Amino acid sequence: MGRHVYHHHISNSYLGVGARIFARKRSRPMTTQPVFVGIDVSKDQLDTSVRPEGSSLSQPYTDEGIRILVEYIVKLQPELVLLEATGGYEVQIVAALAHARLPVVVINPRQVRDFAKATGKLAKTDRIDAKVLAHFAEAIRPEPRLLADEDQRELSALMTRHKQLVEMVTMEKNRLGTTTKLVQSQIREHLEWLGSQLKEVDKDLDKFIGNNPALQRKVEIARSVPGVGPVLSRALVSYLPELGTVSNKQISALVGVAPFNCDSGQYRGKRIIWGGRAHIRSVLYMGALVATQCNPVIRSFYERLLQAGKSKKLALTACMRKLLTILNAMVKNDTLWGEKLT
Repeated sequence: MGRHVYHHHISNSYLGVGARIFARKRSRPMTTQPVFVGIDVSKDQLDTSVRPEGSSLSQPYTDEGIRILVEYIVKLQPELVLLEATGGYEVQIVAALAHARLPVVVINPRQVRDFAKATGKLAKTDRIDAKVLAHFAEAIRPEPRLLADEDQRELSALMTRHKQLVEMVTMEKNRLGTTTKLVQSQIREHLEWLGSQLKEVDKDLDKFIGNNPALQRKVEIARSVPGVGPVLSRALVSYLPELGTVSNKQISALVGVAPFNCDSGQYRGKRIIWGGRAHIRSVLYMGALVATQCNPVIRSFYERLLQAGKSKKLALTACMRKLLTILNAMVKNDTLWGEKLT
């Protein structure tokens, strides 16, 4: 699919700034300390903090403000630029930073708040948040991930719309039995409209994937696995572009099905899963549930775990992880179900 960057509808006023500056020879002296940048994103403002020097810059969240900020950060030649996921507000600035070929990481806000509490930063303002992000980047140094390109973002948007429509259908159906006949009639009309919208989104998804050979091949590989249907296969290519490009351990951690230890001293607690991408995990759960019935590999694995005394919930979580790692290996090796992995 070509180079993975996070495209957005960006004004030409700043689109090329980072690229032009980056094109100059970058040669930070060997004695200079690595630079880490934290950006706190709000609807109207961008607050930036730099470590270890402690400088800062605030700009309005406008095309001109983004242009100035990108130019400022490129000159710093940072080791890492860290932002929180803010429900979509971060997309435009992340796109601009990616176009400037800067190492960007968008992180879960919960991780940042936990880090802030651990370091005694209990107050919360935009400038403090930017400082905490820069400190987190310097101390933890999370790996920059591949950023979705324009096609990936378009596909994710379609999948998100599909999910929203399904949720609205569920809510309306739940309301049917708790209201008057007149309102029930209105709800049924709305359900009919939602159904037509779902069909349109399904057509758009199939058309979009069909026009992209790389996505089409991933879906073909996923659909060849017993238990993987159209919803899971679409979700995998939409929400998990790393599938087939990272290790099994990494892909499990990204989705949030990797077990983490819960031990202290002599105490040995149960292994737990947390974090990761809940939207892909929910559909993976349904796929694994179906696979325990129709996929011979997953079914036998599930039955062995139950016979060993594992709870159904734990066994099913393990099946989710196994199904995911199978898919990861198949995509990595461009292999359909039943074919021998290279």
